Amino acid sequence: MLNNTITTQVNSTTNITVLVDEQKARVEKTVLILVLSVEMVLGILGNALVLIVKIGCRGQFRCVYWLPFVSLTLSDFCCAVLIITGSLLAVLTGGQRSPWCEVVSLFKFTFITSSIGSLAILSVQRFVGIASTGRRFSIVMVMACLAFWLMGTTFGMVPVIYNWVRYDPAEMMCAVFWESSYSDMLVYILCTFSISIFPPLLLILSCSFLTSVGYRKNCTSQADLSSVTPLLVGSYLLCYSPFAVSELILLGRLDLSPSPDWLRTLSSVMAYLDCILNPIIYCTNHDFRQAVLALLWAKRKSCLPDPVLTSIKKIDI
Repeated sequence: MLNNTITTQVNSTTNITVLVDEQKARVEKTVLILVLSVEMVLGILGNALVLIVKIGCRGQFRCVYWLPFVSLTLSDFCCAVLIITGSLLAVLTGGQRSPWCEVVSLFKFTFITSSIGSLAILSVQRFVGIASTGRRFSIVMVMACLAFWLMGTTFGMVPVIYNWVRYDPAEMMCAVFWESSYSDMLVYILCTFSISIFPPLLLILSCSFLTSVGYRKNCTSQADLSSVTPLLVGSYLLCYSPFAVSELILLGRLDLSPSPDWLRTLSSVMAYLDCILNPIIYCTNHDFRQAVLALLWAKRKSCLPDPVLTSIKKIDI
């Protein structure tokens, strides 16, 4: 009799624990769906609007370094369309299947590298004071931006080729998982960081510091769009810090166990946040904000019907 009572109490406690865990999981899933939905909508609409303004309304605001700005915005827009949307669908459906799984993993590295590369080019241009004008220098800037895009694609293809990509529920996307060789993981991460992350990061930090203390040529003024560069750099470093910490934790674990689930989830959410913060940062520039408002107002006016003369009233004097 006593054993039956103890067994019943244990089963009741277990059932209560299972129900609590299930309810907690549903709440977390609902919150993630809401957050990802907001980030997806704002990321797509915000960066699409910024691209239209940067390319179509360049004459309404001063921007002498427009090539890296366009590259950065294009990276944010593609990230919102492909990566954030893919993560939202993965949360809703419970995973990602091949070949979409490999595509997401490949482009994740591409957009991370292209973003930091665009910021590095922008920081160097702003420090040196050379504008993105002139056919020859414009070609050089285009090649530099394309080089970072190609570098990110190359490093993103390596895990796909070696079949290291698996769906990670914590990251809400397909990510690289290391199951057998610590040396492979060490070599890949060190090569990725030492070639595509550390050099542009060093350029960003050094050029930003020298520019802030006054060691730069007077090529721009506060009215130029490049005045938002420090905010863009700060936003990128803040939003990608969880991702860097997660990778460093992985390097320190010889058993190849990943970083905590909450940290991997935070790294994805914060990386997506950077995509929606950049359009807001652009609008802190007065002239760019006026160009956005002028574009929106022009579209609103085009939707209104033209006035039609219906009658004439003569006024006797």
